[in-house]
Formats: sequence, C-alpha cells, structure tokens
Amino acid sequence: MTDALVAFLRARFAEELEKARFASGTVTQDPERFGIAPKDAARHARFSVATAEVRLALLEDTVIPHLGAEGAAGRTAEYQLRLLAAPYVEHNGYPHD
Repeated sequence: MTDALVAFLRARFAEELEKARFASGTVTQDPERFGIAPKDAARHARFSVATAEVRLALLEDTVIPHLGAEGAAGRTAEYQLRLLAAPYVEHNGYPHD
C-alpha cells in the first residue's frame, strides 16, 4: 500500500506543479484579462508554484526516505504520507487499502 500511495502522490504533486506553472505563466502574461493587478498576479504565481514545489520536496526529502524505517521515524513517515494523501481520498486513482 505504501508504494502505491507514494506513486500516487508523486503523480498528483507533479501534476499540480505543472498546473501551477502553466497557470502562473498564463495569469502573469495578461493579468488584466483576469481582473488581477500585475503585482498581485506575480505574487500569487510565485506562491502557487512554491506551494506545489514544497509539497513535492516534503514528500521526496522528508517522508519517502524514512518509510519502512524501524521505530518512531518509520511511523511518523507513514503518518505524514497519509496526511499528504488525505485530500485525495475521493480521487479515482487513490490506492485504497
């Protein structure tokens, strides 16, 4: 289950990063079209991309390396993995137990 959940989250987070980058480029190129001030569009674009990058980094750098470890580190990593996956429980591809 853990391997399937890791693969699922990697795909979702990569997808979200790609969407954030695309949306950021679209909005910052013509913010008036969306009724947004250029300064606000740029700020929101940076925030959206950074949020997606951080979630992916959290998964790759702090959760995955500790999955399967003995003791508290392994339990904490699995708990973090499940917390990161929680918003996706209703997603069609979610790997249910």
